[in-house]
Amino acid sequence: MKDYEHVVIWLDYFNKTLSRDKGRRLEKEKCIFDPSLKELSDAAQAAGFEITETDDKVRFPRRPYVRSGYIVLPKETTKTKILNKIAEKLISKRSKQTK
Repeated sequence: MKDYEHVVIWLDYFNKTLSRDKGRRLEKEKCIFDPSLKELSDAAQAAGFEITETDDKVRFPRRPYVRSGYIVLPKETTKTKILNKIAEKLISKRSKQTK
């Protein structure tokens, strides 16, 4: 049964190396190279979301040959707005690491 109160956020949504056909959901300026599940969960918490579930042993449907991961968040607004908030935090965290 589909859960309409939660939204699933896959790692592949933020992977800069993927094309939109392979699962990237945002423009490349809002994505990073090869995000990890820890980075994604830290960015989601920094954006103010409460993570209800994580899984790192799953495969994204558009790339069944590569292990990926996802987090599940309560659906407060639209998925696009949630992705944009998380992307901001991912980019800022990644830029602080490289400095």
